Amino acid sequence: MAELKALIFDVDGTLADTERDGHRVAFNRAFAAAELDWHWSVALYGQLLEVGGGKERIDFYLNQYQPQFHPPSGRDAFIAELHQAKTQHYQELLAEGAMPLRPGVKRLLTEARSQGLRLAIATTGTLSNVTALLKHHLDPYAPYWFEIIAAGDIVRHKKPAPDIYHYVLQKMGLAASDCVVFEDSSQGLQAALGACLKTVITVNDYTRKQDLSGAMLVVDCLGDYYFPFCAIAGEALEIVKESYLDLALVRRLHHY
Repeated sequence: MAELKALIFDVDGTLADTERDGHRVAFNRAFAAAELDWHWSVALYGQLLEVGGGKERIDFYLNQYQPQFHPPSGRDAFIAELHQAKTQHYQELLAEGAMPLRPGVKRLLTEARSQGLRLAIATTGTLSNVTALLKHHLDPYAPYWFEIIAAGDIVRHKKPAPDIYHYVLQKMGLAASDCVVFEDSSQGLQAALGACLKTVITVNDYTRKQDLSGAMLVVDCLGDYYFPFCAIAGEALEIVKESYLDLALVRRLHHY
């Protein structure tokens, strides 16, 4: 059995609950600033999350919900400009402290660093959003904790395609058997499984009812010393005895 060498993390919904009260709110602020009478409700945004990537989400929304809308500039330029404005609003929300890390995230990352594991990020999110989240809510130097931050449009096909994970493995010179991935959704899970990566899922309100078959473990959060997690499902559910996910449990999941 290969030795565990690296942990790879998704960001949105995995490191922090950024979707409902972060990205959704930022999109709505960008719409208002552009004098668009669009509003993405909590329920609608849950549906839009089936589309990977912010610009792709806007494009899908135009096709499905605003087919009569004609952008004042070219469609691609309009989407890019609107998404850039949304990114600015999102970073303002981060600076306001609106999206703290989920329970156990900082603990597990700190433990992994102390034991010499390599760390990486694989996300469809914008690079500047990722680094802002890490700096504001983890540590000012946290972006340097990660050997690689694969984000945004760095690959052609976004999750659920496995491209982002193939990219990370190639750049780090690792095999899939060297790693464990942390995701929060069926899209992320399918991307990881497509690259033959063992995956832990930490669900949130948007993803807890999704089909998460194939995950090594599905939990409601990573848990912490005084904040136990709930182990929900997974191929290795039977081996879980702890009240939170520490590196010892991650290693057992990796070897399962």
